[in-house]
Amino acid sequence: MLSVIIPAHDEAALIGATLDALATATRALGLVHEVIVVDDASSDGTAEIAAARGARVLRVEHRQIAATRNAGAAVARYPRLLFLDADTLVDAEVLGAAMRAMNDGAVGGGCRVRLARAARWHERAVAAVAAVGFRWTRIAPGCFLFCTRAAFDAVGGFDPRWYAGEDVAMSRTLAGHGRFVVLRESVRTSDRKLRTFSPGEHLRLMLRLVFRGRGILQSREGLELWYDRRRDGAD
Repeated sequence: MLSVIIPAHDEAALIGATLDALATATRALGLVHEVIVVDDASSDGTAEIAAARGARVLRVEHRQIAATRNAGAAVARYPRLLFLDADTLVDAEVLGAAMRAMNDGAVGGGCRVRLARAARWHERAVAAVAAVGFRWTRIAPGCFLFCTRAAFDAVGGFDPRWYAGEDVAMSRTLAGHGRFVVLRESVRTSDRKLRTFSPGEHLRLMLRLVFRGRGILQSREGLELWYDRRRDGAD
């Protein structure tokens, strides 16, 4: 049994496809599950689209990703949790692998990530480097992070100090609690951050991280990649 928690802010353009893919995967596996969409201050039709597809919708006003993930976990009913981004497509292969990993004693984990339509050279380069980095460091990308309820409760959930990088912090915390895995199977996620923001903007954020440290992720200021309105309407 699995509770799927999807944090969402103004995700009307993509959340329907995410929920449809999830429904196909869970049906193929015969998996008992629930879907909780945590609608964080959306101003579009995110909640209506989710409700029409049978998801349980929880409205919050955090605009802070760690707190939003925790809000979904707080109302989840089942002993296993999957945190899935609203722009990420799963299939039965990756979902089944996550369940088997927990059956085999893993406290949590993640998977490989493929970008849905990375066409430009820097998009392909970033995707390739990230794929190697996540697996080498055993960090789960936030678009697909699973864990047992017991482990989630034991580590206190996502650290609400983080406005970004909460997936990294959670991966390390869970790894300190038990066996944490990064699956070979993959999900497909949107490349909109790469399309919406320029290579220069990504580089500036990386330089800020290098020179000022991860503490910059504990404030929304300067984190436009996560919190700014999509300037070009990228889906």
